[in-house]
Amino acid sequence: MLRIGCHISSSGGYLAMGERAAALGANTFAFFTRNPRGGSAKAIEESDIAAFHAFCAEHGIDKIVAHAPYTLNPCAEKPNVREFAHTVFADDLQRMEHTPGQYYNFHPGSHVGQGVETGIAKTAEVLNEVLFPDMHTTVLLETMAGKGSEIGATFEQLREILDRVTLNEHMGVCLDTCHVLDGGYDIVNDLDGVLTEFDKTIGLSRLKAVHLNNSMYGLSSHKDRHAKIVDGQMPLEAIVRVIRHPALRGLPFILETPNDEAGYAAEIALLRELYASEETHA
Repeated sequence: MLRIGCHISSSGGYLAMGERAAALGANTFAFFTRNPRGGSAKAIEESDIAAFHAFCAEHGIDKIVAHAPYTLNPCAEKPNVREFAHTVFADDLQRMEHTPGQYYNFHPGSHVGQGVETGIAKTAEVLNEVLFPDMHTTVLLETMAGKGSEIGATFEQLREILDRVTLNEHMGVCLDTCHVLDGGYDIVNDLDGVLTEFDKTIGLSRLKAVHLNNSMYGLSSHKDRHAKIVDGQMPLEAIVRVIRHPALRGLPFILETPNDEAGYAAEIALLRELYASEETHA
């Protein structure tokens, strides 16, 4: 079974997100915990959460991937920026307890001239401050493209962060196909090799979700410019190899392509058709 979805607006609450996902043909989805540029989060209503859980159970929606705001930078040099990251992170993880067993994805941050090692240490420090032993959410480090001073563009950097986190049993990785290609990992011509390297460096057991995006600029560009599934530097057959790969089977695939809802529905339908076709002829 292909578990696939896209980003859904959280403005209408949890049940509304589930209903929109189902309407688009999705059986998973992602959402921003608050405005993607930061700010306060909408109050959670218990009745909405209960209706959401019931709806998802009825429609087979699971493995939901919440996304931290883009402005969250846990390894920033400025104290106020790091404090914002700490506050949002801690609040979001408490809010995630209303939907246990799901994922919380974030960008590891940008060191902004401090150096990669300092950035890694600061991100791990924030994680050690906000994770708690009995939490029911898995926090995901996202693979990055290496744009500017981003950390997390290599598997080794992600492993370093994980190794510094005390409660790293609550940690995992989200692999973004655009980011890893832009970062220098050739998933078009050597997907097996890239996943083998990931397994040796981090461990495939840590891989919990995939952001399924094409890339506008391609291998080693370090641009982080997403493209629609049929428009970028990754041939469609390379995308199909990703969703069909045995090591990735069962993971939630989240589309972050530049689309409106109609575009997402079309991509979900296309990928379901191609996945089923490959399965039939396997």
